[in-house]
Amino acid sequence: MDRMAELAINIDHIATLREARGGIEPDPVAGAIIAELAGAVGIVCHLREDRRHINDRDVRLLREVVKTKLDLEMAATPDIISVALDVLPDIVTIVPERREERTTEGGLDVASGIDFFADLAERMHEKDIEVSFFIEPEHEQIDAAVEAGADIIELHTGTYANAHTPEDVRRELERLSAAAEYAYTCGLRVTAGHGLNYINVVPLVRISEIVEFSIGHSVISRAVFVGLDRAVREMVSLVRLGTLYG
Repeated sequence: MDRMAELAINIDHIATLREARGGIEPDPVAGAIIAELAGAVGIVCHLREDRRHINDRDVRLLREVVKTKLDLEMAATPDIISVALDVLPDIVTIVPERREERTTEGGLDVASGIDFFADLAERMHEKDIEVSFFIEPEHEQIDAAVEAGADIIELHTGTYANAHTPEDVRRELERLSAAAEYAYTCGLRVTAGHGLNYINVVPLVRISEIVEFSIGHSVISRAVFVGLDRAVREMVSLVRLGTLYG
């Protein structure tokens, strides 16, 4: 590899644990600080419309304490857009959202609403907020993201992560590699995420155009057993080097 990818940690599921009991712990803001100290280059949180995990207070506190960069995942709804324009994260990642889903189920269809998303991107850019679209690894969606004024795309890796046969895994890796190369030639920064863990991320690290991975659930799950600091450091080592440290 001629470069090292970086890791952004999604802290949503620290908040999921907190909300399971309706209390005040564990604190996702404290988790963000630990993740940064362990080598994460960014903190990601998804402020959903139903506030099922991350809430408005979390986002405002995160904006105050995050020293790397704060990436706010969000649906393009008036309520959440208003929060983003007030809090001023470094990046907004626009994702699709359905109330009944357990987690984001697929990429955003930018191509079907280019004018809307271009207007949204312009509003964010006026506040010096970078714009990322969470999309499927398809040329049509990449072209639409460029037309809408994206700075970054995050490739949805869920289909790859859920592939069961070697043939399916190989096909999805080829799709992601081709999409990353194409997006890079279009002048976009390329990131990837969804469903990634300590095993399936390794083949993706070999795709040189992907400069950053957004990973949450598997890191928080491992942290239950080994602690958050170690869990983050292990994933940082995997995305940078393709192997665990030590």
